[in-house]
Amino acid sequence: MATASASLRLPIAADTVWQLVGGFFSLPDWLPFIASSEPAEGGRLRKLTTADGAAIIERLETYDNQARTYSYSISEGPFPVTDYLATLNVEASGESETLVTWSGRFTPNGISDAEAHELFQGIYEGGLEALRGNF
Repeated sequence: MATASASLRLPIAADTVWQLVGGFFSLPDWLPFIASSEPAEGGRLRKLTTADGAAIIERLETYDNQARTYSYSISEGPFPVTDYLATLNVEASGESETLVTWSGRFTPNGISDAEAHELFQGIYEGGLEALRGNF
């Protein structure tokens, strides 16, 4: 099993950051490589379309609005991994500073642990840099 994790500190209140990223269907609002997010199964699934047209289906596994965190798995997608579980966490680190962490674990399928790590490390880091651009 491989893992990846990226963090970002923002000089913004955690509630403000969570307001942007905390909706399970809000990825297109802050992540440029996600063109659309459609709910399915009563809101437990999101059907994502990437900017280049790839389809990804993700399942909401846990959601805690008060703790500002959610976890999701990937049911279908173009990634060479199985057993994917990721968590997005928004944590106050002062009145007007926030630590955002995006992390995941997954089993590589046809690639090495290092290659899988590099793939998702790049996604998480690129995603958090895109988030920074919203503030």
